[in-house]
Amino acid sequence: MGAISVSQIIVSPLLRIPASGGDVMHGLKRTDPGYVDFGESYFSLIEAGAVKAWKRHLRMTLNLVVPVGSVLFAFVDEDRRTLKQMAGEKSYVRITVPPGIWFGFKGLAKPYSLLMNVADIPHDPKEIERKKVNSLEFEWD
Repeated sequence: MGAISVSQIIVSPLLRIPASGGDVMHGLKRTDPGYVDFGESYFSLIEAGAVKAWKRHLRMTLNLVVPVGSVLFAFVDEDRRTLKQMAGEKSYVRITVPPGIWFGFKGLAKPYSLLMNVADIPHDPKEIERKKVNSLEFEWD
């Protein structure tokens, strides 16, 4: 897989355009930095206080956007370097994560937050590695 570092994660500010009846919130364009290809898009609900960790994709590039609520993301590379990144309504960004980075996240908003991932390949359980939440040292507070 080669040496992958948390420094390769791209955090891109996104446009939120006020509109009558509700805002328009950009997510991802094929011309954006970090875009690789389209495989699938999915949404995940994260309850307030819930931690979902740890997972590492071997081939998938993630494009993570939180349009509703607030989520704290944690990233850990093979040299144990870490990166914390908030995303949500008040910090509206897209986080592009290359393959090979361990990651997890914690829901911060009540009753839940909504996470969208636009991935470059379809889901394949054979390309995912998992660890228990307490297997990597990380301060979630």
